[in-house]
Amino acid sequence: MEMEVEEEGIPSYKRLGIRNTIQTNFGDDYVFQIASCKEGSSMAVSLSTNMIKLYSPETGQYLGECTGHSGTISEISFSYPSSSHVLCSSSVDGTLRAWDTRTFNQVSLLRSGPSQELFAFSFGGSSGNLLAAGSNAQILFWDWRIGKLVSCLEESHIDDVTQVLFAPNHQNKLISASVDGLLCTFDTDGQIDDDDNLESVMNLGTSIAKVGFFGETNQKLWCLTHIETLSIWDWELATQEADFQDARSSVSACWNLDQVDYFVDCHYSQADERLWAIGATNGGTLGYFPLNSNGTSRFFGTVDAVLEGGHSGVVRTIMPSSTGLGGSIGGRTIFGWTGGEDGRLCCWLSDEESTETNRSWVSGSLAIKSPKSYRKRRHHPY
Repeated sequence: MEMEVEEEGIPSYKRLGIRNTIQTNFGDDYVFQIASCKEGSSMAVSLSTNMIKLYSPETGQYLGECTGHSGTISEISFSYPSSSHVLCSSSVDGTLRAWDTRTFNQVSLLRSGPSQELFAFSFGGSSGNLLAAGSNAQILFWDWRIGKLVSCLEESHIDDVTQVLFAPNHQNKLISASVDGLLCTFDTDGQIDDDDNLESVMNLGTSIAKVGFFGETNQKLWCLTHIETLSIWDWELATQEADFQDARSSVSACWNLDQVDYFVDCHYSQADERLWAIGATNGGTLGYFPLNSNGTSRFFGTVDAVLEGGHSGVVRTIMPSSTGLGGSIGGRTIFGWTGGEDGRLCCWLSDEESTETNRSWVSGSLAIKSPKSYRKRRHHPY
């Protein structure tokens, strides 16, 4: 499919204001990921010190922390099927842990095999009983209700499995992505094995970093790679619909700021039926670039929103308000939170009332230090 960049002048765009910033520690720790519970009462933040800290998403107040992992935390999510207060985490230490965020205690522990690292996880299955995890060239399946390993797929991938996702509208379908460049689709009904349950294979030809569902029935996949390319797929048909090999240059032409150096994530709005690629600079400025379609081709449109002035380094995660975080401050809507390699959490407000489109400001700053002491350990990003 032909791709193009919208050839128009760069109009004014929404520039978001900073409500506050939180320094997660007094060292040089990284923020890896932010996740919010459905009620929006707390948000979890995974750090390069192998711990998880909890904050109030509306005030930024420090609530507590969860400790127990001995390796880099690869994913966190409030996706535990039986309780909205339970946070789950996976780690390269080979464990999947569940935490009660009201008490900060560990309530469940699953271990993979010796020397196995875990990079991602997802709950699903036709009966809702499966917990899938991506490992070293393997996909592991547990029955989370009884804590039993029920299957291990070893032949579909030949390198680290970076993502596993059960399809929202087809809970028996699992999508896996890997450093080997393959996207695989599995039917997880019945006895799960490589021969009978592998349905399709899509080859990107390069290491896959992140994937996500979008579309009216979640039949589409966006896919970001470790070399900063973006592609769009119909996973049900196993066909590619768009391939942006030079995505950074394409989106850089859609704003009047510095060159986009990398992509943080993609975000899809079901209400607007719109997908954004979230690009950023090494200096910490982020932009929401819409991916438009004219029926025959897909192209990036002019940047819709800019988040500038909050971070001083690479941004690793963004949690938009539509993922479950709600609330407002002073009558203004919380847009979301970001975190990065500068160890900061930034809360952003929509500034629709401002007539100054180039305006950004810092209204406050919080420095939060855990009352618990620990030996600081520096880890490289996974």
